[in-house]
Amino acid sequence: MGTSLDIKIKRANKVYHAGEMLSGVVVVSGKDPVQHQGLFLTVEGTVNLQLSAKSVGVFEAFYNSVKPIQIINSTLEMVKPGKFPPGKTEIPFEFPLHVKGNKVLYETYHGVFVNIQYTLRCDMKRSLLAKDLTKTCEFIVHSAPQKGKLTPSPVDFTITPETLQNVKERALLPKFLIRGHLNSTNCVITQPLTGELVVESSEAAIRSIELQLVRVETCGCAEGYARDATEIQNIQIADGDVCRSLSVPIYMVFPRLFTCPTLETTNFKVGRAQWGRGTHVSREGSNSAFARLTKGRPSLLTSTTR
Repeated sequence: MGTSLDIKIKRANKVYHAGEMLSGVVVVSGKDPVQHQGLFLTVEGTVNLQLSAKSVGVFEAFYNSVKPIQIINSTLEMVKPGKFPPGKTEIPFEFPLHVKGNKVLYETYHGVFVNIQYTLRCDMKRSLLAKDLTKTCEFIVHSAPQKGKLTPSPVDFTITPETLQNVKERALLPKFLIRGHLNSTNCVITQPLTGELVVESSEAAIRSIELQLVRVETCGCAEGYARDATEIQNIQIADGDVCRSLSVPIYMVFPRLFTCPTLETTNFKVGRAQWGRGTHVSREGSNSAFARLTKGRPSLLTSTTR
């Protein structure tokens, strides 16, 4: 076994907030002594604006001119040139998560147009005859908890063949009536979306009822804006022919890396979501019917309520 590098962050969930101390150890392992020209640790946070396949030919000029937005970048020399002994060597480190000027530590987010990522990179410089070693580790940044109390904004909804969208042959759909409500459309991102629905009637047998989370991103410039809606989660809340007039609970946990609090900046906007559901009705293999649960767009708040 040759020489290896590893980064171990102190917190198991790797979640930190602005102003906190990022700490852990760098582990150097090898069965023989390791000669090196220095060990360096770099913490980096960037916002990358990337081109979606749906907008090819529209924003190439814009994306080619926009470089990644650097939020934080700092390098620390952990060990001066020398030699590591055989076996395992652990070097502790600490990094304060502070930004300069009026920059903001945006929350970690992996999207279509926008990618906000924070990484730790350890580099071991070696002689010309030996290849440099590099190890990268991602950590997660969340916004600081917000004080205050969230005012619930419940919404009732009704789903019928007449309320469906993007349906060409509406007359061929079986008749059905589904009612329900969401407890709030102003959601705390660390808490689940909750509510219930009731199947009042349906001419055909129901196969399943699913809840779909659709993420909407908008990115633009002077030439125009690109908007992309992406399904990032689909969960089944009922299976089989649901009993009529029986309340079916709605409970969805947000996938944290692919959703984030509503965020609006000069160049991009992310975090708003539209809610839909699929009601699969079995009648000679008829297609699934999709409609929107709510007219509004639930906004996602940070880890505590406003």
